[in-house]
Amino acid sequence: MAKDTKERILAAALEMFSQKGYEGTNIRELSASLGLVKSGIYKHYESKEAIWNALLDRMIAYYGERFGSPERLPPVPDSPEEFVVMTMRMAGFTIRDEQIVKTRKVLTLEQFRDERARELATKHFLTGLTEMFTPIFAGMMDKGLLRRDDPAMLAFAYTTPISALIRLCDREPEKTEEAVSRIEAFSRHFVMIHGAK
Repeated sequence: MAKDTKERILAAALEMFSQKGYEGTNIRELSASLGLVKSGIYKHYESKEAIWNALLDRMIAYYGERFGSPERLPPVPDSPEEFVVMTMRMAGFTIRDEQIVKTRKVLTLEQFRDERARELATKHFLTGLTEMFTPIFAGMMDKGLLRRDDPAMLAFAYTTPISALIRLCDREPEKTEEAVSRIEAFSRHFVMIHGAK
């Protein structure tokens, strides 16, 4: 039961932090949203900062398990089409999973206030994607699917526009389908341009 309450607190905190930011969220409102009193929250977490850190830990684990990470890579695709399908699966998850969307909003709001949020925003919006796709591109080169080039530079060139389109979905949800179509078109164009001749 205590574990369920802790998870409920973190889920409610993610919702509030994604809407109001850390500073705009107070424990009284958080506890009221759960039907608890403040002491009910403090029974599980000693402070708002403890909730914040537990939430960041939970978000890191959730993202790594479902999306992947430089330490937990998807398999290297066996064809350009398989690469496009992998990209679209990853982009679709990132765009449509509510916890990931809320996490991105939290990191966007808090990256200027909190050092850990800043580091996670940099990792999830830029460096982690480059690190993840670098060995994928190296593997595709080894399989003869891509021309030989600097895999890290290709990973940067590939993931940056896709990340920008994902952020567009956060800002303007009505453009999500257009953004998804552009991601797929870009992915196909990229493998056509960089594919082995």
